[in-house]
Amino acid sequence: MYQDVLIPTDGSDGTRRSIDHGMAIAQQFGATVHALSVVPEGPLGTLQNDTAIAAADRAVERVEREAARKGVDVVTAVEQGVPHEEILEYADEHDVDMIVMGTQGRTGLDRVLVGSVTERVVRMADVPVVTVRLTENVRIDDADEATRIAREALAEEDGSLDPAEITVLEEPHRTSASWIVPLGTATDTVHVHVDAVSGEARTATRPE
Repeated sequence: MYQDVLIPTDGSDGTRRSIDHGMAIAQQFGATVHALSVVPEGPLGTLQNDTAIAAADRAVERVEREAARKGVDVVTAVEQGVPHEEILEYADEHDVDMIVMGTQGRTGLDRVLVGSVTERVVRMADVPVVTVRLTENVRIDDADEATRIAREALAEEDGSLDPAEITVLEEPHRTSASWIVPLGTATDTVHVHVDAVSGEARTATRPE
């Protein structure tokens, strides 16, 4: 039924849940995931800069890594323009069967903008649009608990590490729905992201 699923993403916690849902749909139907990030342009002028482009690249790369981990075919793209217009144009040009979007992005103005983009896409799209709301039911609200989970996840991933011997390099900090825990081992520095709702942990960066 669905051969091509489009997941617009800005790399924020709000879009992470839409990525999870989009991946699950793609796995169920053997579909290809299209990860799209848009560097915004609007009535106040171009918001394009090196930082924005780099963030967009990282956002689609995150989806690409997740797709590879789950064995899902993936196509990535970074476009510049008015976000809802670029999403709709991409869906049309690539014969997308479904769009999966978050209703909330980053906090503040970006959060409002992402909600507005989703609303426009829902109203104007010719294909089904699945919207995924960022839950507010935060379960991991303590830095010590996030650190414990991050240590255990890193030790399990490596196989040769003792959680008690992993050093906390900086105080963990929380974004809208995940903890970022900087950890150090004898040979490496790692940032582990702990989902504040599910408790799921993943290694975010592993510098050479």
